[in-house]
Amino acid sequence: MCKKLSFKLENQPSLDFKPQKPDSPIVSTKPNLRSLTATELTDSLAALGQSSYRATQLLDWLWKKRVNSIDDMSNLSAELREILKDKYELTVPTVVRTQGSQDTTRKFLLKLHDGRFVECVLIPASVGFYGNKSDRLTLCVSSQVGCAFDCKFCASGLLGFTRNLSADEIVSQILLAEEIAKDKVNNIVFMGMGEPLANLPNLLKAVELMTSHQGLNIGARHLTISTSGVVPQIKKLADHPKQIRLAISLHGATDEVRSQIMPVNDRWKIEELFQALKYWTSKKKQRLTLEYILIKGVNDDLEQARILAKRAKSVGAFVNLIPYNTVEGLQWERPSEDHCRAFRNVLSKHDVPATLRLEKGHDIDAACGQLRLREELSTE
Repeated sequence: MCKKLSFKLENQPSLDFKPQKPDSPIVSTKPNLRSLTATELTDSLAALGQSSYRATQLLDWLWKKRVNSIDDMSNLSAELREILKDKYELTVPTVVRTQGSQDTTRKFLLKLHDGRFVECVLIPASVGFYGNKSDRLTLCVSSQVGCAFDCKFCASGLLGFTRNLSADEIVSQILLAEEIAKDKVNNIVFMGMGEPLANLPNLLKAVELMTSHQGLNIGARHLTISTSGVVPQIKKLADHPKQIRLAISLHGATDEVRSQIMPVNDRWKIEELFQALKYWTSKKKQRLTLEYILIKGVNDDLEQARILAKRAKSVGAFVNLIPYNTVEGLQWERPSEDHCRAFRNVLSKHDVPATLRLEKGHDIDAACGQLRLREELSTE
């Protein structure tokens, strides 16, 4: 079992993460074809002496026809296919378990090429009468195997941090979800396992693959990146040209309360975090979201609601209130529904837009990392 990853956060713009070696060997060190952007693929084929139209053919196979074998690319010559197989691989994670919820939310446990597990959750926005299709599908994707940030409400970090996901492992979650759902995913939320901003290079490449017209062609405004509050990386992301959305896992309106829940707050206090958010709002058009999990007796005091309202108004943020989702092995409890509504009403009285999300998937362990945790423990 992986131990907690120890990390030191100094006054520097990047984080020096040192992933632990996985217990099982990595099968291949070849780059995955789906990790290449259109430009990278064109340049790679040109270096092999191939015409530029071959890149167009390859992109069609990868993102439109979505084949998972180079041998299936029938309009490429046998010689080129052999060259590609020698230089690249084309693997996708394997779905090893699916859990369906009473509210039609579905959670998938995926096995990666090195034997590690991650999760993604498919969430319909609404379901029509008599089982009609939902109006919109949102996929909550993972960016890391495990997590080093140890947020106290989350199951993702209970087994520690193992490694970052590559860009192709991130986008493959979308391909698999659409294949299973037989429908198009409309919105992507980086709110699964891991801290996305601790894997910024692969995250940004995945964003490029998702938004490219030659890739998944998802509008940037339909991508939301959720972070625990890695201040230097928020500023870097703000300078990125794509108009992606940002959600902050706040969960406490004061340092005293937030530090009980979010260890990252010991490195970047709330005032510093909100300075970064003001920089974000100066660069982006989309409204910020402040995620606030309500935990009984910890952060649900109505005085926290009043302070939260003030902070939200300072950056023009929307607040998403989420009653705590019980995690086996953690001691937190969720407040009563009446108290959750009272907390929301305080925000409303201060003219802060807020939603109380009586979360989907509570009956399928949809909190980040729970399904992976059970799988890892059962195979020890």
